[in-house]
Amino acid sequence: MKPPALRTGVRWKISIAIAAVGALVAVALSLVVHNAARVSMIENAREVQLERLLGAQRFYEATTMQKGGPKFGAKLNDPAIPPSLREEVRKNRRATHVTASADGVPDVWAAVPLANGDVLSLHTRFADRSATIMDDLDRALLIGSVSVVFGGCALGVLIGGQLSRRLRKAAAAAGRVAQGQTDVRVREAVGGVVRDETDELARAVDALTDALNERIEAERRVTADIAHELRTPVTGLLTAAELLPPGRPTELVRDRAQAMRTLVEDVLEVARLDSASERAELQELPLGEFVSRRIGLLDPDVTVRVVHESWVSTDPRRLERILGNLLGNAAKHGSTPVEVTVEGRVVRVRDHGRGFPEELLRDGPSRFRTGSVDRAGHGHGLGLTIAAGQARVLGARLTFRNAGPAGTAEGTGGAIAVLWLPEHAPTTTGSFPVLRMPDRRQAPSG
Repeated sequence: MKPPALRTGVRWKISIAIAAVGALVAVALSLVVHNAARVSMIENAREVQLERLLGAQRFYEATTMQKGGPKFGAKLNDPAIPPSLREEVRKNRRATHVTASADGVPDVWAAVPLANGDVLSLHTRFADRSATIMDDLDRALLIGSVSVVFGGCALGVLIGGQLSRRLRKAAAAAGRVAQGQTDVRVREAVGGVVRDETDELARAVDALTDALNERIEAERRVTADIAHELRTPVTGLLTAAELLPPGRPTELVRDRAQAMRTLVEDVLEVARLDSASERAELQELPLGEFVSRRIGLLDPDVTVRVVHESWVSTDPRRLERILGNLLGNAAKHGSTPVEVTVEGRVVRVRDHGRGFPEELLRDGPSRFRTGSVDRAGHGHGLGLTIAAGQARVLGARLTFRNAGPAGTAEGTGGAIAVLWLPEHAPTTTGSFPVLRMPDRRQAPSG
């Protein structure tokens, strides 16, 4: 099983990257500065040690006739002289040598040959003051490195936060475009003074949106033109069918001609709804009474239950169209009994068939797709598409779900379509997008 991907924000990725680079640079510079300072101080200690020894040599040679040995800490023929330093002196050279001690503080040696063949040497520990300076330098380098790391983190959070906000704005705007708000422009949503790759992404998304809108509009115009051109011949065909003599063949011709006419009218209606040019003619009406009266005329066998009456501002013609399509879908693809419940501004239409197909629950209504085999065989898949489009014109939401698990026996499940009318009348077409509800395993209450 593939492990879940670890999700991290751009802000923290940039912060970690800047902090890591800052830490590497700080450590490298600290090591270079530490070693350079140590080498410089040791070289300085060598020079000071040699100058002190030369002073002790001059004093010793000037007082050779006097009693007493070398002064200023110098020693004559010291057996502890390092072999490498002793070898240099044998070559009649002045030399210095630094050896490491167990406690980490180096020993500084200086030796010079004398005229009589003796060796004068001076041995001291590395100056305590120098060791203190090195400790202070190391402490300062450590504090500086930590400061660089934290400063890099803060800078990364600042830069990454700005980039992350721009990307979130772009994603939110793209999401609104995906919901159907074609007037949204991602570049305007991103904003800002600085131009970077985010603006290039926004321009690309806007160009893609414009291209898709143009293609959709072209397809809509073609569909509308074809349907409009078919109206006249289909009407003539239906008129001619009425003149045929009575009989079974005549009934079949009339039925198919009427079905073709209904299809043409539905396609024209879908094209008008897709063009976003439809406007609702609003009226104040009692929703429960209106639904009961209209459904009584459409199908007297449907049970209507008004839980709570409410006055709404809506378009009666479009609302009746939605109810008729939902009842027609339940009659064609569902099973009796069909129940309608009105509760406030919410209208539920439920049948007791096998429920909506998974494709409809996932993607919503789609033209010329009637769903799975158990809900197919009649119609062209335009009924729910028209109902969803009319709901958008009303500023309402139309949701779909199942009352029971998919594939349950007749009468135990059922498809539920819920129309949510808005509290306030819509001011523009498509104020509220159609939402698709996931399949619910339990039957709704009420």
